[in-house]
Amino acid sequence: MNAPLNHPLPLLDLDVLRTFVAIAEKGSFTTAATAVYRTPSAVSMQIKQLEDILGRSVFARDARSVSLTTDGEMLLGYARRLLAINREAVLKFIVPDIVGVVRLGAPDDYGERVLPHVLKRFAQSHPSIAVDVTIDQSINLRRRMDDRALDLTLLTNSYKTSAIGAEVLLTEPIVWAGAKGGSAHLRDPLPVSVWEEGCVWRAGALEALGRQGINYRVAYMSAHAAGQRAAILADLAVAPLPGSFLGSDMVALGQKDGLPEIGNYSLAMVVTPDASAPVKAVADHIRATFEVFRDTGKF
Repeated sequence: MNAPLNHPLPLLDLDVLRTFVAIAEKGSFTTAATAVYRTPSAVSMQIKQLEDILGRSVFARDARSVSLTTDGEMLLGYARRLLAINREAVLKFIVPDIVGVVRLGAPDDYGERVLPHVLKRFAQSHPSIAVDVTIDQSINLRRRMDDRALDLTLLTNSYKTSAIGAEVLLTEPIVWAGAKGGSAHLRDPLPVSVWEEGCVWRAGALEALGRQGINYRVAYMSAHAAGQRAAILADLAVAPLPGSFLGSDMVALGQKDGLPEIGNYSLAMVVTPDASAPVKAVADHIRATFEVFRDTGKF
């Protein structure tokens, strides 16, 4: 639809956009209708209204499925941003000003990669809450929670174990990371870069090498993600990393390269049972961050 520049453009209804996003995420008008507390016919009418305004089809429908059109894919990004801005604006007025200090724990890798984004946005929406961060290994963070030295913490768990009371935020495969164009994986014994004892990525990787009878040596050891990346990029070693941690200068190595599958790991969150309002606010913000990541692949 082309509108003259001097003609007032139509306004998109946020309620309709909420329904649109629900359908895109659920892949079904019926399931989305339940999620937004409307009847399927009402949901269909909302989407027709949206398509009439835009003059474009946003969904391709057949007897079994619903998928986004190219225009629908474009609209989805705008819709999520508009809904997020609306939520942020409304919260400024209707959420009481929460004051307090929250003690948050996180493993080094997520402390470096995720927390800066989380804490920046949280400070904007909750300026009266101070967040004190402790970076440590998951095994030590569990102990700190048990000692009530932390209010909540992120933990990495193997697919075999999970912390009591933990809420899984993300599950993904661990891969062998190597330098793009590198040759470390061709050496014998295999040079491996790992964390200290207690790291679930280390345990899974070394167990996989042992099962396949691959000779290896620990060529580089660091408890910090930056150190791991340095070893990989210098082609000194390969290292077990989550698939989402690989940058454009790394490649995922696997069975075709003579390396065994490692398996999955999960990132979980543990919140103290008697959480205060500030602690609950931080926990909700972290949940929302990982919901966006699961949808978009970006923090």
